[in-house]
Amino acid sequence: MLSTAKLMGFVATADPAAARQFYESVLGLELVEDGPYALVFAAPGTSIRVQKVQAVAPAPYTALGWQVADIAAEVRQLAARGLRFERYAGLPQDEDGIWRTPAGAAVAWFRDPDGNTLSLTEHAR
Repeated sequence: MLSTAKLMGFVATADPAAARQFYESVLGLELVEDGPYALVFAAPGTSIRVQKVQAVAPAPYTALGWQVADIAAEVRQLAARGLRFERYAGLPQDEDGIWRTPAGAAVAWFRDPDGNTLSLTEHAR
């Protein structure tokens, strides 16, 4: 039934101006709508709705993620734009904050201005 429907991603913001700057300028996503209830950004094959709310209660896990071809290059490019990657105790991450899974995939996590955890993943080759 939904196998042919287009998927949308959702996160929330209590500070739409900061969220807009982050998703548009830091992550490089195209803003397609700034409405009374959400900021909507275009992402390849989908859209991300950043819902405008009174208060955000960030989930203790990843809310949105991007699959990338070269995680090291993406991490360096985002870090150059001021993005700080998360470090987790007990998780062996390299100097850029990238963790390699036992299966060989690579993952790096960061947060948006509201504390939502976002990630980059490069699948094992």
